[in-house]
Amino acid sequence: MVVSAVIVGAATVGSQLYASHQQKKQQQKQLALQRQANEDARQRAKEASDRADIEFNKANRRRADVSAITKKEEQAAMAGPAGTLLTGVQGVDSSQLNLGGNTLLGG
Repeated sequence: MVVSAVIVGAATVGSQLYASHQQKKQQQKQLALQRQANEDARQRAKEASDRADIEFNKANRRRADVSAITKKEEQAAMAGPAGTLLTGVQGVDSSQLNLGGNTLLGG
């Protein structure tokens, strides 16, 4: 009777250890699945954020204010003759353009 009690006790402990091991294995598997699900959710959130930024930028494109540029150019034209860094405001003397001939091409 004592021997059978020891065998039953050992079998009970063995089955409890096996069940504990299986439960731990299942918990680790569930934890790995949860980590993967969290990573996937993070990736989807980043992609959604990127798409939202692109859509926002499309909707709010900056356009050149053509009327302001035109007004600025008109004001500059009213100030007088324009010059370049090479000629200044006086421009180029037309006698310097003549290459010795009686035409502008020098012939």
